Amino acid sequence: MRSQKATKKQNGKCYVLTPERYVGAEAWEEEEEGLDEKMLHLTAKLERQFVESAKLEAMIRENLLRVGSGG
Repeated sequence: MRSQKATKKQNGKCYVLTPERYVGAEAWEEEEEGLDEKMLHLTAKLERQFVESAKLEAMIRENLLRVGSGG
């Protein structure tokens, strides 16, 4: 399958507009960990973020009650 490339003509010059040809774009590197291992890490991170989110939500609700009750 051939990728589609956009071209742009400006000042009589033709430029190819494809992500892999951007100046300064970093080359893609192979990831060292496999998909299963990566999913374990990402799932654990998400769980930690859920716990932190619940703590923050509880703090916000508590503060709203204080403000709403006048003290």
